[in-house]
Amino acid sequence: MKIEPQDLLSKMFQAAVNAAQPEHCIPPYLPDAPKGRTIVIGAGKASAAMAQALERHWDKGPISGVVVTRYGYSVPCDHITILEASHPVPDQAGEDAAREILRTVSNLTEDDLVICLISGGGSSLLPLAGEGITLADKQAINKALLKSGASIGEMNTVRRHLSAIKGGRLAAACAPARVLNLLISDVPGDQPMDIASGPTVADPTTCAQALDIIQRYGIDIPAAARARLESGEGETIKPDDPRLAHVTTHLVATPQLALQAAARVAQASGVHPVLLGDSIEGEAREVGKVMAGIALSVAKHGQPAQAPCVLLSGGETTVTLRGQGRGGRNVEFLLSTAIALNGAADIYGLAGDTDGVDGQEEIAGAFCGPDTLERAWQQGIRPRASLDNNDGHGFFEALDDALVTGPTLTNVNDFRAILVLSPSD
Repeated sequence: MKIEPQDLLSKMFQAAVNAAQPEHCIPPYLPDAPKGRTIVIGAGKASAAMAQALERHWDKGPISGVVVTRYGYSVPCDHITILEASHPVPDQAGEDAAREILRTVSNLTEDDLVICLISGGGSSLLPLAGEGITLADKQAINKALLKSGASIGEMNTVRRHLSAIKGGRLAAACAPARVLNLLISDVPGDQPMDIASGPTVADPTTCAQALDIIQRYGIDIPAAARARLESGEGETIKPDDPRLAHVTTHLVATPQLALQAAARVAQASGVHPVLLGDSIEGEAREVGKVMAGIALSVAKHGQPAQAPCVLLSGGETTVTLRGQGRGGRNVEFLLSTAIALNGAADIYGLAGDTDGVDGQEEIAGAFCGPDTLERAWQQGIRPRASLDNNDGHGFFEALDDALVTGPTLTNVNDFRAILVLSPSD
């Protein structure tokens, strides 16, 4: 069977996305009806689709509630209000949504149930700042964090301690009601406190740690934000807080499950999948060099696997912005990979964000192959210059190699696949 590289890579990416669709992963975790009310809240790029799936499969009495998702990611619901706000830089609509969610869970009783639907992107969609910090402050801090090269865990540690709703505060506001968290993970390690900055789970990190991150990356923050960290006023809800005694958390979809779904597609095509990890972090361009090195080892030495094989990985890399290009950590990774491969025969790649948005572009990612650099040079595009300018999106769009999916309505973070074929495939 002749392997069509781009077609196979596309099918693997789609399988990864499908594995995290709320319609499949929400129903197994739905609880019994409570004595009192059932309230649904949530935030994230997948939260509206999660709410819709919950409604479709809920037959245990009345439900109501409100969730907030990214602009363009709304889907119709009958009983749950869907709000939209900005991602990755927060806006006023997100702040208003956060306030509405807090209002929705006020005055609950121990007989009530709160089902909280959280997915990646929820942190920017709930930008309710702590006392003395303005939305403009939050926007500036968020932009600085995104450019700094800090890991997602580090960014979310800062966000939690400058928030009035994250870091367990939303769960505390639900007390004494029972809270059921259904989470779609988009973070390396699947730590609930890092998914949307953990609005409904305990946070063991401290203001001192958040301040250390700010200082480590040289991020300039407003005086009110610094004072909040230095004084300890921004401390989050800790694991032993009695208000969290009735909180239960389930991870309903994870990057590992998505990679395993892609692996099954590869196996069905006679390609051996090599899963290199679901929580790879680091500078995108450096990770690209490493993945290229492994792929070249497969091609030359048959290690760590014989061709045909596909190297699968997930996680969340970072980009330290130095240029003026259109960014995107997945396209930065792939451009770096292509440069390191230097036109090596029979090696192809795909990198994309499973939510359909890489960076701030409505583009999921891109493809590359043995002719990628040659086609760029023929157009007068210098690959290394594009990488230095953080312009992966511009580079791959010019080659017509962009991966455009539209909103996928889910998010288990980055998906990377490097396909190594033998000359006979």
